[in-house]
Amino acid sequence: MRLQTQAIPQIVGKIKHSLRNLRLIRTPTSDSKSLDFNTDPVTLLLIDDQIIIGEAVSRILANEADIAVHYLNDPTQAIQKAISIKPTVIFLDMVMPEIDGLMLLRWFRSHPVTHDIPIVMLSGKEEPKLKADAFAEGANDYLIKLPDAVELIARIRYHSKAYSNLKTLTLTTNKAQQQARQLENTLQELQNTQAQLIQTAKMSSLGRMVAGLAHELNNPINFIQGNLSPLNSYVQSLLNLIELYQQEYPDSTLAIQDKTTEINLDFIIDDLPRILSSMKIGSDRIREIVLSLRNFSRLDQAEKKAVNIHEGIESTLLILSHRLKQGIEINRQYGDLPLIECYPAQLNQVFMNILSNAIDALLEQKAQTQKQIIIQTETISFHQVRVAIRDNGPGIASEIQSKIFDPFFTTKAVNKGTGLGLAISYQIIENHHGNIHLTSRTESGTEFAIEIPIALAS
Repeated sequence: MRLQTQAIPQIVGKIKHSLRNLRLIRTPTSDSKSLDFNTDPVTLLLIDDQIIIGEAVSRILANEADIAVHYLNDPTQAIQKAISIKPTVIFLDMVMPEIDGLMLLRWFRSHPVTHDIPIVMLSGKEEPKLKADAFAEGANDYLIKLPDAVELIARIRYHSKAYSNLKTLTLTTNKAQQQARQLENTLQELQNTQAQLIQTAKMSSLGRMVAGLAHELNNPINFIQGNLSPLNSYVQSLLNLIELYQQEYPDSTLAIQDKTTEINLDFIIDDLPRILSSMKIGSDRIREIVLSLRNFSRLDQAEKKAVNIHEGIESTLLILSHRLKQGIEINRQYGDLPLIECYPAQLNQVFMNILSNAIDALLEQKAQTQKQIIIQTETISFHQVRVAIRDNGPGIASEIQSKIFDPFFTTKAVNKGTGLGLAISYQIIENHHGNIHLTSRTESGTEFAIEIPIALAS
């Protein structure tokens, strides 16, 4: 996987920018001016069917430069008017001929634009039942028409300022939440980048080790394999010569007969070809292991290329064969797949991570007699293939399944896992424009399904 380490300074810069923005946010009451009722303009919407009330309120507020009065005697136009002028406070008559004041109050409270605007109910009667009904429907205040001018002005400014503070607080909260989300995203980017750096360093070390190992093994195995053929020819010639000698001189001397018996010549003649054949099989096996190591790391194939991913799976299984021999059966259900354009080393890394986790889970089940991993491949469309790796282990608890691809999250004991394997696998599949899905039930096993395109977009 290619890693752009230059991204780290940019991410750190994002964090610093986010923190600066957070420090710039102030609460509505942090500024002493916010307590001054005269600093913010007030827009009053007065809804009353009695024109005399509208005129009286307008006269009272005529000299208040910061208060703009909008009077409406037709309650049917109230919602449209409120949306249009965006009042900071609404005075609403309780009893009107066409629309009941409480009904209009409910409309205001149900509309998103007017939901939070302070509403003061006006009434000509001091009735506790009316007050209770008004407050139950969401009224902020209740006034008897008409109050003293000083009280009226104070209440208008008070409710208007409360609404202004509420809007500022809402805006501040939204900003803070946005900043928190940005910081969470930035932290996630940092964690992903850190995981990539750690895994890249690990894979780089593994690559160098595999390259050195392959080189060191290749030289002697080539020497052995290069000499096995002539050695076999020489041995066969000697055996033919002995056979010919026995035919031409059946009556050998007593010393030769004793030596023949001592060394068990007949057994040597019979066993020597088998020894040479075993040496050939062993050397071929070593060459196969070296090839699998090179195929797994694909050190010479950093760029994308079309490969048979079954070879990658088999190479991974060969590397893990010493662990699979501990009682784990591999059930291959391979479909007829085309060559897949991909980054082979990265896909092999995904197979290694998933298979290693499956083996770990199965080996922990000491009492389980039948342990199995099923590997299924299939073409699911003209442009996509699917690889599913399923085990019959203990499964993954539902409460942690959402965290399974998080960097550094692991269910293994301390020093048993880094929590990077599945996080890196997720990123690799994303880089291939594919998807990886987890399906697991407790006591029913776990399946990782990988879907990748047959051809990578350029």
